[in-house]
Amino acid sequence: MSMLTPPGMGGKYRITGDRYPRMRRPRNRRRIVLAVVGAAASVGLVGWGTLQLIDVFTGGTTTRAAGSTACRPAAVPTPSAEPVPEPGEITVNVYNATKRSGLAKKTADELKKRGFKVGKVGNAPAAYDKKVKGAGILLGAPNGAESRLKVLGTQLGGASSRSDDRTGEDVDLILGDEFTALEKKKDADRALVDLTSPSPAPSASRGEKC
Repeated sequence: MSMLTPPGMGGKYRITGDRYPRMRRPRNRRRIVLAVVGAAASVGLVGWGTLQLIDVFTGGTTTRAAGSTACRPAAVPTPSAEPVPEPGEITVNVYNATKRSGLAKKTADELKKRGFKVGKVGNAPAAYDKKVKGAGILLGAPNGAESRLKVLGTQLGGASSRSDDRTGEDVDLILGDEFTALEKKKDADRALVDLTSPSPAPSASRGEKC
């Protein structure tokens, strides 16, 4: 028996030539790999199909909601429900609640120079006389006087605003113990401009797409 004769062949078969038979790799490993790849692909397709169904039934709100957070239009200042009047449309009653004499008339004259209409000028009513510790109090009707009080408030910093039972459109300026003078005209004019023409909020960057 030749040394090239495989064991167990009894010498019947001999291998001749310079080529040897190739040993094939087991096919089980290839089948396992193909099975794993196929299973992964199936799971991916099922997941993608589920997301598509969710998007159909919800109208795609999930994706759009996430995008809206990244690119949301800047807030625009809401115009006031009540238009801001000009100083010439506001009648101001000036009252002095301090112990200093002549304070109401001096303040009324300055307000008149700044375009306000001046009504009554004198000592404060008993409910406020010698009882106003701050710079002053702005009084107006409970309905519709908010904008007029805001305009008057640009002339006197630190004054508090209140409402009473009046029905007219006039407003009161009651001067308190801490009052020394009205705001400087240039500062009051700047505050009035900011009140009537608020600056818009910054918009989204131009390069950003929503």
